[in-house]
Amino acid sequence: MGNIIGDVGNLLDLVDYQDGSIVSKEIIKKDKGTVTLFAFDKGQGLSEHIAPFDALVYVFDGKAEVIISGRSFSLKVGEIITMPANKPHALKAIDRFKMLLIMIRS
Repeated sequence: MGNIIGDVGNLLDLVDYQDGSIVSKEIIKKDKGTVTLFAFDKGQGLSEHIAPFDALVYVFDGKAEVIISGRSFSLKVGEIITMPANKPHALKAIDRFKMLLIMIRS
């Protein structure tokens, strides 16, 4: 599915898993924030990093570990977590998982 602006889409169908990889698809990109879908194969992740803005993660398939400032959280389908600006965070797929990432710039 291509551009869904002004149309209906299903999160599960908008981004596909790829063996041994992380796949991303930007849905909205504006000066003040972005909305991006990700599909992580089992064991894949994002290494620890810091972002200058708050980010919200919504898991819509599978399971993931999110680490924020050294504290580990296990997330499953339907759960969200907010990663605060300027705090180190990382993600890892416990099982294959898909997430919606919403970043808000101030």
